[in-house]
Amino acid sequence: MKLHELAAPAGSRKIRKRIGRGIGSGMGKTGGRGGKGQTARSGVRIKGFEGGQMPLHRRLPKRGFTPPSPRDLNEVNVGRVQAAIDAGRLDATRPIDVAALIEAGVVGRPRQRRHTPQEAPVGLMRIGHRSETLPAIAT
Repeated sequence: MKLHELAAPAGSRKIRKRIGRGIGSGMGKTGGRGGKGQTARSGVRIKGFEGGQMPLHRRLPKRGFTPPSPRDLNEVNVGRVQAAIDAGRLDATRPIDVAALIEAGVVGRPRQRRHTPQEAPVGLMRIGHRSETLPAIAT
């Protein structure tokens, strides 16, 4: 096999249809856009317009609420905290707070810019194995 003998499998590369190239091409004159009107023009189309009928996005009720300032928590898995205790990076005899988690390398930089690393909120996830040596975590 030589380089000039390489070819794509049959039917894998479809040839693009060139519109507006005469009536013999089958896609001439209006180029598949129908007759006259707004949708025949370029760049003008009303998204969601249903011909005067109330559009679907206005018929359905509004749902949910987006808070103006959502809290981005620094998620910490219980398994990572337990691994840090087993490795000796966290002291299991005293309560674990955010500063201790940052010092042990369990939590990196805080997600919220308006918080210093010591006051960044931490969310504790229930993922991972927890042994009896895990103390209370102050989040």
